[in-house]
Amino acid sequence: MRPREPQCDAGGNHPKELAVNGNGNNSLPFLSTAVFPMTLKFEEVVYKVKTGNAKEKTILNGVTGMVCPGEMLAMLGPSGSGKTTLLTALGGRLRAKNLCGKITYNGLPFSAAARRRTGFVAQDNVLYPHLTVTETLMYTALLRLPRSLTRAEKEEKARRVVVELGLGRVGDSVVGGPKVRGISGGEKRRVSIGLEMLLNPSLLLLDEPTSGLDSTTAEKIVGMLRRLAVEDRRAVVVTIHQPSSKVYYMFDKVILLSEGSPIYHGRAVDALGYFGSLGFGALGAVNPAELLLDLANGISPDSKLEVDKTTADDGRQSAVRDQLISAYDHHIASRLKAELFNAETINCITHNPHSGIRKAAKEEQWTTTWFEQFTVLLRRSLKERRHEAFNKLRIFQVLSVAILGGLLWWQTPPSHLQDKTALIFFFSVFWGFFPLYNAVFTFPQERPMLLKERASGMYRLSSYFIARTVGDLPMELALPTAFTFIIYWMGGLDPRPASFLLSLLIVLYSVLVAQSLGLAFGAILMEVKQATTLASVTTLTFLIAGGYYVQHIPPFIVWLKYLSYSYYCFKLLVGVQFRPNDTYECSNGLRCSVLDFPAIKSVGLDLLWLDVLIMGLMLVGYRFIAYWALHRLQRPR
Repeated sequence: MRPREPQCDAGGNHPKELAVNGNGNNSLPFLSTAVFPMTLKFEEVVYKVKTGNAKEKTILNGVTGMVCPGEMLAMLGPSGSGKTTLLTALGGRLRAKNLCGKITYNGLPFSAAARRRTGFVAQDNVLYPHLTVTETLMYTALLRLPRSLTRAEKEEKARRVVVELGLGRVGDSVVGGPKVRGISGGEKRRVSIGLEMLLNPSLLLLDEPTSGLDSTTAEKIVGMLRRLAVEDRRAVVVTIHQPSSKVYYMFDKVILLSEGSPIYHGRAVDALGYFGSLGFGALGAVNPAELLLDLANGISPDSKLEVDKTTADDGRQSAVRDQLISAYDHHIASRLKAELFNAETINCITHNPHSGIRKAAKEEQWTTTWFEQFTVLLRRSLKERRHEAFNKLRIFQVLSVAILGGLLWWQTPPSHLQDKTALIFFFSVFWGFFPLYNAVFTFPQERPMLLKERASGMYRLSSYFIARTVGDLPMELALPTAFTFIIYWMGGLDPRPASFLLSLLIVLYSVLVAQSLGLAFGAILMEVKQATTLASVTTLTFLIAGGYYVQHIPPFIVWLKYLSYSYYCFKLLVGVQFRPNDTYECSNGLRCSVLDFPAIKSVGLDLLWLDVLIMGLMLVGYRFIAYWALHRLQRPR
C-alpha cells in the first residue's frame, strides 16, 4: 500500500493523519506533547572544499528542496554523492564560509532556537559503552531538557522514552562497544533516535539510520520514523544508501544525488514513471532504489544488459549523468522553485504568530545552568570511567612495581646516599610519566562524543572540561598514594610523618602536572599515535635532563632541565629528605656534606618555594592549552 502524499496547506502545515498502525491511536504516547510545526526549505545549496593541490572540489552543486511537517524525505545516492554533507548542512553543522545557498527553518536562518527544535542522528552510534540504556537517556534528559522541568520530570520522560521505543527489555543492559558486549545494532539505533526524541523535535535528521542492520530491523526503524512524522507532524529527513522496496515506499519524497548534483526530486511513488519517461525505464520488476542507484552511478538499464551486467565505461556513465542532470534542470528545477516560491508567498508558517521557532528564539542559549551541567557530566564521567579507571591490570601494574621497588631498595641505610637519591629520582620519573601516558588518551577517545554533544548545544565547554578532568582525579590520585605508602616505608626513607606527608603531596602534585601535559598533547593532536609519539620524545628529554643522569649539562642546552617538571619534583623530594647541614659517610670515618654529593649538588636545596610556584604555573598553563585546543575544534555555526 502506497502512503498518501502529504501536502502543505496555505500555512505550510500538514493535515493530521491517522496512525499507520491502523487503529488511529497515537502509538507513541510520550510524544503526545504538541510539536511546533517546522517547514525546512533549502535553495541552490552549494558546498565546495579545497583539495590537497589547492583546487576546489564541488561536493554539493545547487541542491533545492522542501520538507513540510508530516513528511518523510529520503536522500538517495551512491557513496560520495553528497548525501551526508547535505544532511549536515541542513542540521547547521557545516562551516558557513564554504556553504552557499539559502537554508531556512520556518523562513528563518539557522539559530540556537532552530537547533533546539532539530534532532540530528549521525550515522555512527556515538554512545558510552559502559552506561546502561536508561542511564544514557537519563543523563541526556538532565542536560538537554529545559530547566522549567524538575529533575523527577526529566527522569520520568527518559524512562517513558525507553519503554515507548521498545527498549524496556534492555533498559538495564549496558550499551556496549567494540570490547564490551551490549545491546544489538538495531537497539543502539533506537537509543540514538531516543536521545533526540527527548527534545520533542520539530525536525528530525538521520544519517543512514539503517546502516549495518538486517532488512527486518531496517524496516522496523524506518516504520517507527514514519510514525514519528505522520502522527505528530514532524519533518523527517534521512539519508539512505539502498533501501528495500518496502522501506522505499514508506518515504513521501525522494532526492536523488549523483556526484553532488540532483537528478530527481519528487514523490517516491513517481520516480520510476519519471525516469521511464526519459527512456530509463525498469526492465521488469525491480526495486526502485536499485534502479535509482544505478542511474545515479550513470548506469542505464539497457547498458547493463549490453555489457552483461558489468559496469559501463566511464564515458557512457558520464553521458548518462549529464543527460539526467539536464533533464532535471528542464523538468524539475523550475517546478520546484515555483513550489518553494508559492509556499513562501501564501502565508506559510513563517508568518504564523504562534510559530514555535519564533517563540523559541527568545529562549536562553543554555537550557541548564553551568553548575547543573558540571554535576551531571561529573556523575556521568565517574559512572562511565569507573570500569577503565579501576582496571585490575592497571592496579596490578602499579602495585607490583611498588612492591618490586620496595624489595630492591629494602631499608636502604643512610650511608648509601647513591641508592637513596636513585629511589627519589625513581619516584619523580615514574609518577611524572605514568599519568602523562594515561592522560594522552582522554580527549582523542572523547572527541566523537564531544563533537556530537557540543553540536547539539548540550553544555558549555568549560563545564565539560572541568567535569572531565575532575572525574579522573580519584584514580589518578588513589594509585600514587598507594604506591607511596608501599615503597616509601620499604625503601627506608625519612620515617618522620611530616617528611612522608610532604613527599606524598609532592608526588600527587607532580601527577597533576604530568596529567595536565598529557591532556594538552591529546587535545592539540587529537590522534592517539601522534600524541603518544610526542609524549615519548618529551619524557625521554625530561628523563635525561632531570638532574640525575647528567649533572654537568652544557650551558647552551641547560635550559632544557628547567622545562622538566621531573626536575622540580626530584628537587622538592630531595629537599624533603635532606637539609643543607646534613652529612653522610663519604669514606671510612670521613663525613661529607650532602650538598657535595653530585646528584644533590646538581639540583640544590635552595629556593624550593620557587619550584612549587613553577610547577603550579605548569599545571595551570598546560590545562589552559588543553582547553584552548578543545575550543578550536569545529563548532556549529
